[in-house]
Amino acid sequence: MRIEEWNAVMPEEKKPVNVEDLKKLVRTVPDFPKPGILFYDITTLLKDKTGFAQLIDALAAHYLADKIDLVLGIEARGFIFGPALAYRLNAGFVPVRKPRKLPAPVARVTYDLEYGSDTLEIHMDAIAPGQSVVLVDDLLATGGTMEATVKLVKQLGGRIAGLAFAIELDFLKGRDRFTDYDVFSLLHYDE
Repeated sequence: MRIEEWNAVMPEEKKPVNVEDLKKLVRTVPDFPKPGILFYDITTLLKDKTGFAQLIDALAAHYLADKIDLVLGIEARGFIFGPALAYRLNAGFVPVRKPRKLPAPVARVTYDLEYGSDTLEIHMDAIAPGQSVVLVDDLLATGGTMEATVKLVKQLGGRIAGLAFAIELDFLKGRDRFTDYDVFSLLHYDE
């Protein structure tokens, strides 16, 4: 189900999802976290109860036709969207964490960043082979973090139903890393 179809079946108080109105709720902060970077701050969207509900409803609409078993949220801002999306899809939620945060045996992947590397972990028993999984994060930039998460899901035998993002920075072309997957981003920025 796409946003247009979702708007057609939603109660009047929950529609329509207007992407431009949601974009107005995202604050841009120049030169954060370093000079030359324009930071897209979602906290201003999150505190708006209507905007946040519409964002989750619109993300969920994209996957309602599928049987989703689990939603994986990537630390840290994926934790904000993941549980709400999982609830809306009647699915479980699984956190993907930074090292040494999970108490049971983990699968781990280390990946390169612009300046160094990072590691993500997931419990070994978090995904049963063949389970349908949606991976969610706040923002798709270059795609490195999501690519690492895809590797974790594949290690555990999960079936990736989609990659969901609140925001996509189109000019960084992170989506190009995921040609084999359904990538759905609600808010797009060209610069």
